[in-house]
Amino acid sequence: MPDPAVERRLAPELRPDSRPDPADLYAALDLGTNSCRMLIAQPKGNQLHVVDSFSKSVQLGQGLEASGRMSRASMARAVGALKICQRKLEKHRVSRMRLVATEACRRASNAGEFISVVKRETGLALEIIKPEEEARLAVVSCAPLVSMKTEQLLVVDIGGGSTELVWIDLSRVPPVERPRAIMRLHQGFDHEETVFPRAKVVDWISIPLGVATLKDMYADVADDGARFALMSWYFEEQLAGFSPYEDAADQAREGFQIIGTSGTVTTVAASHLGLKRYDRNKVDGLRMTSDQIDRVIQDYLVLGPEGRRKDPRIGRDRQTLIMSGAAILQALLRAWPTDRLSVADRGLREGLLYAQMSADGVLEDGPF
Repeated sequence: MPDPAVERRLAPELRPDSRPDPADLYAALDLGTNSCRMLIAQPKGNQLHVVDSFSKSVQLGQGLEASGRMSRASMARAVGALKICQRKLEKHRVSRMRLVATEACRRASNAGEFISVVKRETGLALEIIKPEEEARLAVVSCAPLVSMKTEQLLVVDIGGGSTELVWIDLSRVPPVERPRAIMRLHQGFDHEETVFPRAKVVDWISIPLGVATLKDMYADVADDGARFALMSWYFEEQLAGFSPYEDAADQAREGFQIIGTSGTVTTVAASHLGLKRYDRNKVDGLRMTSDQIDRVIQDYLVLGPEGRRKDPRIGRDRQTLIMSGAAILQALLRAWPTDRLSVADRGLREGLLYAQMSADGVLEDGPF
């Protein structure tokens, strides 16, 4: 059982007159369908300075597609990872945090039971966020990668259990203000700006298919290539409800930028670069052509399941999921035939941190 004093520090009551100290540490925890990830950081000028991090595959959504419930084994794995996070939060005396859960907990019929177990075993109060907020925070995290030349922006966040797409019109925002206009979307997609230039969210969608759920759907297809093709075409069918998909061919023009944020996108980038050891500095912000992405995906298919398992750039944790993620990525590039994709090694956690720090006024005019 956790110490009550620990619980009080982990979930502090902020008095109305309390003022954030710029030296305070902030935490963001993302418990997804496949992974548990956490960042602890402090504001440093207009950027984040990461103090500690944690990432572990917990496969919380394993079997969820078939049963509608999280299994006891998957919940136990998640609780084990969250106990490590709790110790890190306690060690760093973090006072400001958001600890969120996404698609697996949104869909599971026993999510309430799981949240209670987590609270009892770790003292952590998980918050299940809605798809719109997940999409919004993914967009905010990518703000530093938005080009000043970008007039139409598509941000894609490929998760374990869902994929979020957000289309943003920046054409009325002065070029120098475009990244900051994206950052201000943390206030809401429909938030009315009064002083600052407004980024217009044309449409957004949360498709309940991610690398884990799509893989599970086609697990009974024996042929590797056939399974990949089926996953890719099925995912593209789900884009029909996304309004920019209807006139996708007209969108592939100068001033269009697509940013992809996910383990799939960063793994494909690492493979393209031929990295022997993953290097975030080389991957985050990299721009890849659709031909380069296609070559990597074809190499994965040639390798086959056994070859992918042995490829150090893919890694054992991701080798079972990389082809479903690649199928989603290929479907998106087929729908929007753009020549470039910007790779983002950032996502929900960074968005959570930026939003918290921005709301507290401890960042210098956004993350730039």
